[in-house]
Amino acid sequence: MESGTKERGWRGSPELWLEAAYAALVTGGVDQVRVMPLAQALGLSRTSFYWHFADREALLAALVDRWQATNTRNLVARCEAPAASVTEAMLNLFDCWITPELFDARLEFAMRNWALADAGVAATFLATDARRLEALRAVFARFGYAADQADARARTIYLTQVGYIAMRTDETLAERVRRMPAYVETFTGLAPTVPEVAAYLARHAAKLAGDPA
Repeated sequence: MESGTKERGWRGSPELWLEAAYAALVTGGVDQVRVMPLAQALGLSRTSFYWHFADREALLAALVDRWQATNTRNLVARCEAPAASVTEAMLNLFDCWITPELFDARLEFAMRNWALADAGVAATFLATDARRLEALRAVFARFGYAADQADARARTIYLTQVGYIAMRTDETLAERVRRMPAYVETFTGLAPTVPEVAAYLARHAAKLAGDPA
């Protein structure tokens, strides 16, 4: 329903409030996720919020759930996706790095900033980082890497991506995709095959066609 056409008594929906909270979190940080400013942004009454969430803490918990459902679940799923080689498996994972629907870098950045000031979120991050690293180690173990190699390579991949996010690296989509075969070789010790790279490019062709670079 468009702004200015809301029916009297309309209270929005949980999804609407959560989307507004998400926008506030990624643009201004967790301190901006407050009921009254969100209500004003949505053109709804403050009391409308309480039809959908018990309190602000419930809304914050929903944001944490959204982050886990998007970033962690999809990262693990791409690690577990079928692959005939470790290089193909890496390219499956790399889908996350250029597809915000699979891995939302803006949300990840905001969540890590939130964790700096919230012990509960920080503890969640410790468990989450461990879960993601285990999924990455499992990729290498699946293709016969020794445990120490699997651990070091998993950490290299993960810390590189965290660095991309923390530094807000200014890199076009085309630039990042051009570097991906070299990243695969750096992380695995093996170069991806021409057909593997072609398949990766084909499934992201629409995004690449729209990239201005």
